[in-house]
Amino acid sequence: MTVDKSGPRVRRMFGEIAGKYDFLNHLLSLNVDRYWRWRTVRTVAPQSGDRILDVCTGTGDLALAYHKATSGKAEIVGADFCHEMLALGHQKGMKARAGDRLSFIEADTQNLPFPSDRFNIVTVAFGLRNVADTDAGLAEMTRVCSPGGQVAVLEFSSPEWQPFKGIYSWYFRNVLPRIGQMLARNAESAYSYLPESVGEFPQGEALAERMRRVGLTEVSYRPLTLGVATLYVGKKP
Repeated sequence: MTVDKSGPRVRRMFGEIAGKYDFLNHLLSLNVDRYWRWRTVRTVAPQSGDRILDVCTGTGDLALAYHKATSGKAEIVGADFCHEMLALGHQKGMKARAGDRLSFIEADTQNLPFPSDRFNIVTVAFGLRNVADTDAGLAEMTRVCSPGGQVAVLEFSSPEWQPFKGIYSWYFRNVLPRIGQMLARNAESAYSYLPESVGEFPQGEALAERMRRVGLTEVSYRPLTLGVATLYVGKKP
């Protein structure tokens, strides 16, 4: 059965868990999610004065990581269609004293309210699999990226190396959803949705080919933490 990724369901689901989203991310990943974002910023390195867009930004962790890396010398926008998540991102931006160099906007990744060729770097972290139409999301990310700019996708993936693959798969499908649901207590079963959505999402060369189909070139990808996550990077010609 196909996972329900309709806009209203996904928006409602993340709205329900917004208050515990950061805590559970760090807990369930044993804080490794911080490293994955740090690696993304290092790999797709910003320059002073860049314009950076992070779509499906959630509570803004990757946008904030870019703000920190540029010491506030880049224009960064975090976009998401879940108001509750954005509100938390805005609070974190104020706490970081980001000022007007980091802003948040409510927007659907499939229909971004920005002109073409606007941003030097366009990123998404653990959010593309939640977009109803993956290709439409990638096409919009590519459209708003400037020629010569980079598009980066950080997403969960399935490890291939045994015996880690078997151990992680058991944890991911049996333990993680129960802990997440127990702590988050949401009607939409967000932490059962997580392994289901990862299992259906294209990985490795399959996602790289989709990035090429929307016009990106020099597409590469690298597994992180034994393949638990993968970072994909493409360039707009």
